[in-house]
Amino acid sequence: MAKDRLTHLNEQGEANMVDVSGKAPTKRIATAQSSITMAQAAFDAVNQGDLKKGDALGTARLAGIMAAKKTSDLIPLCHPLMLNKVEVEITPAENAPRFDIKATVSVEGKTGVEMEALTAASIAALTLYDMAKALDKSMVIGPTELVAKSGGKSGDYQRS
Repeated sequence: MAKDRLTHLNEQGEANMVDVSGKAPTKRIATAQSSITMAQAAFDAVNQGDLKKGDALGTARLAGIMAAKKTSDLIPLCHPLMLNKVEVEITPAENAPRFDIKATVSVEGKTGVEMEALTAASIAALTLYDMAKALDKSMVIGPTELVAKSGGKSGDYQRS
């Protein structure tokens, strides 16, 4: 297989699940981040836990963890993985009405966890939107991006 070929395409150019049966399990970790910016009143209500729907930050953290575990159900060609750990951190930005989200996922497996980390960060942001939309429908999510990954054949990656 040519190195520059997309791995999720077969010889006919059709989408398929990558065969990882010949790969040895290795420790793999990925971290992704996202953010959600909102009106100051919505930010204050979320940050102070003063929403009618309840604890938005706790709910978003749990939603991110659950999303990482369900990534293969959401993204068609992702392998189901037995994750070792999912950590979702949501912190208020210092100079803006924004929450920064960082999701770190680890596994000892035959394929990476980049998609799980990206899914966790995305769903945490979407959950914050859902929890605060009564106060601000103009919230902006993103950027959502892979920050780092380690392990696997392609080696380590660190966003610069």
